[in-house]
Amino acid sequence: MKYEGSNGEYFEVTDINQENSSLIALSRKSELSLVWFVSDDNVLKVDSVEWTFNHNDILFLTEFHKVEVSQINGLKLLRFNRPFYCILDHDSEIGCKGILYYGASDLSYIHPNEDDVEVFKAAWKVLCMEMKSTDNLQLEMLQMLLKRILILCTRIYKVQRSYQDITKVNVDIIREFNFLVEIHFRQKHNVADYADLVHKSPKTLSNVFKKMSDKTPLQFIHERLLLEARRLLRYTDKSISAIGYEIGFADVQAFSRFFKTQEGLSPLDFRKIQQSGTIANS
Repeated sequence: MKYEGSNGEYFEVTDINQENSSLIALSRKSELSLVWFVSDDNVLKVDSVEWTFNHNDILFLTEFHKVEVSQINGLKLLRFNRPFYCILDHDSEIGCKGILYYGASDLSYIHPNEDDVEVFKAAWKVLCMEMKSTDNLQLEMLQMLLKRILILCTRIYKVQRSYQDITKVNVDIIREFNFLVEIHFRQKHNVADYADLVHKSPKTLSNVFKKMSDKTPLQFIHERLLLEARRLLRYTDKSISAIGYEIGFADVQAFSRFFKTQEGLSPLDFRKIQQSGTIANS
């Protein structure tokens, strides 16, 4: 079932099995996906790393994730674009700067408990019923129902990632930092650049990260750069120097040094391994 609005809004709810599993790998610009697994032993490669998802796992994907299907036994796909829901300057935990969809290098997923699953099922049922409506209130209703689902998922995510122990101010700083890295990582590689953008000192940023993460701000930036480099090396035929330039390195030597330090092998060796079918550092 699909909804397409007059102003470019797009919203889709689809049941996926092995036969139509290729649909999960398709994503257009600015689209976000929620994947609800309704069976066990589903295997996906996300950015060349293999993951197994079981019954009631819920996965969140952005347009930047590269998905390959290994085995699908059953899932439900919810996909929408930013014109439908997710205004770029909407500073909300469930908007584009939210904790579910900020394009980080870590894969975002949750596993609801039985009570949460019942609430989720009820919301999904109403959503599917509304997809069949044709009146002029359909868009507003669908947006409201999507928001309800995302709020539920955000609450579960915060519990499972221990966000309750973090002050709202610190969460907002991290979300803003994550969002800004996604926007600027090709041009800005230094913590100080992002500290300026969030109006904090580099030391303050580091202290906030210590409270809620085992990564430093610089590690987060480097992981985002590495993720993009890996995607380009695996999924494009661009030259090593072109890839390095695209993600902000002045010359191929600097890019190669960075990549080898982070990945443990050169960009060329990484590409050869990927082409041979072996997954590095998975």
